[in-house]
Amino acid sequence: MHIQQTLPPDLDNHVVLFPTRYAPYVPAELPARSAGRPGMSRQVRARTRPIRQVAVLEVAGRLSDVVDDLDQAIQLALAEGPRGVVCDMSALVAGAEPVAVELLAMAGRHVRDWPGIPVAVACPDRQVREALKADPVGGHLIVTESTFSAVSAVLSTPIPVVERLRLAAHPTAPRASREFVSRILTDWHLDPVIPFASMVVSELVASSSVHAGTDIDLSVAWNAGALRVCVRDHGPVVLGQRYAAPDLLGRGLTAVAGLSRACGVLPTADGGNSVWAVFAAPRARRSTDNGMPNSKGEPLKSARIIKLQRHIPHN
Repeated sequence: MHIQQTLPPDLDNHVVLFPTRYAPYVPAELPARSAGRPGMSRQVRARTRPIRQVAVLEVAGRLSDVVDDLDQAIQLALAEGPRGVVCDMSALVAGAEPVAVELLAMAGRHVRDWPGIPVAVACPDRQVREALKADPVGGHLIVTESTFSAVSAVLSTPIPVVERLRLAAHPTAPRASREFVSRILTDWHLDPVIPFASMVVSELVASSSVHAGTDIDLSVAWNAGALRVCVRDHGPVVLGQRYAAPDLLGRGLTAVAGLSRACGVLPTADGGNSVWAVFAAPRARRSTDNGMPNSKGEPLKSARIIKLQRHIPHN
């Protein structure tokens, strides 16, 4: 199906829309990292492997030594939009410190803010599992004894309905993003969310166009009464670079936080940023057969992809 993009007559330039495509999850190999403490040395491993589009993060060592690396690995994996993330802790040294377990439990914040991508912890240590389940934030995690059961639990969760669009870093990209979001949410019968979501997306796309200058991947996802918009740029990899939230044009970050239920920034493997915002969204009013949420609020079992006709600006 092709949709012709109709542009308002007041634009001086034509918007450049790239064909929408679904990029299957390809995990990034995380390099082994080493760090030292006075009087001792350690080798920390954190790498990913895919199992049916689930990112499985394998770590080894003491939890207190690897928890920071694991948190970074979770964020990098989430930025790729996998089916879910599983932390395989079967190779960790037994006897985790309470502080390290509390830090691990903080990974539940990702699921609390956006339940569309579940995060699971597979840990053979019963005390660690019980501590994670009892933690207010860790309670959002799927906690199991084995990696197999963790992957199975992730795959049993509902799959969000997702629409994706790629834009060029062009002055008209914010307008194109607003029109795209408005059209998608109208199709999903989520009209009350349109003013907030379109404003936030426009702000994020404008910021990405100015500060990153790369192609922009925009995604809109709905899951269990929550709507998530995500704007990703593709920055260069800079060795030793610390990940930080981009400058959202001064007041932008405050505006995004004020209009959304939750928002944040995830680092990406190519050195860019994936900025997201989640909104409370009312459930759809009626069932459809074209990939929209149904009347029971159940998401689609697979993503529906819209193909947009490409427009070339006139010189």
